[in-house]
Amino acid sequence: MNALRKRSTPIALAGLLLGLAASQTRAGTVDATYSITLAGLTIGRASLSGVVENGSYNINISAALTGLVGALMNGSGSGTARGGLGGALPLSNGFAVTATNGSASRTIQIGASGGNVRGVIIAPPLALPMEGRIPLRDQHRQGVIDPISALVMPVLNGNPLDQANCERRLPVFDGTQRFDVVLSFAGIRNVQSEDGYVGPVLVCTARYVPVAGHRPDRRAVKFMTENRNIDTWLAPVNGGRALMPYRISVRTMVGTSVIEARRFQSSPR
Repeated sequence: MNALRKRSTPIALAGLLLGLAASQTRAGTVDATYSITLAGLTIGRASLSGVVENGSYNINISAALTGLVGALMNGSGSGTARGGLGGALPLSNGFAVTATNGSASRTIQIGASGGNVRGVIIAPPLALPMEGRIPLRDQHRQGVIDPISALVMPVLNGNPLDQANCERRLPVFDGTQRFDVVLSFAGIRNVQSEDGYVGPVLVCTARYVPVAGHRPDRRAVKFMTENRNIDTWLAPVNGGRALMPYRISVRTMVGTSVIEARRFQSSPR
């Protein structure tokens, strides 16, 4: 699968825009399942579970292609991350993700402490052409969030529906590239899941801003940089002390991809 050789895809970016959150002062669990559609067709499913306790977090995610797409490509992936919550952003202490297409797989591991990267392991290694690539430097690995820790979003000002929760810039490092996800407030709306949450969600628009490790002349990079059709819906969890992704929508070069919760449950631990 081409995704095993590319550093990022629109759907992967969409996943980064999902905001999982939990209380900074109280342990809680989050458990959700999502459908993944592309151009109106269901192509996969995903699950997310997390525990936050004593200012630390541990998150697990998994996703798989289903139906005809799954039969043709047999793609799946899973990942985990841990760290601590500090202010408006998480502080990554470790990350690992594995993706497979049935015949080949790749694992990326990032060792970090307090948001500072200590080492990266990619197996098998990626053969990345260096011509035209913006070089990664030491400063691009400091004060960053790994792709799964980017899913953690502490609530600001004690109000999960405060528009300040959308006004954030997430500095993400995925092992080969450093980029920002810039969120902006777009509104509030009501939702009703098939199992679990019913109520208001915070709607944020998002932009992809490449910083280093990318090739500016690539068509996909140009498309995502100029893309203004990305949004995420964040639902309150754990007594309104946190936010979690309910839905995201990303326009891609082959249609709009939507990841939306079907089961959405949260409870104190």
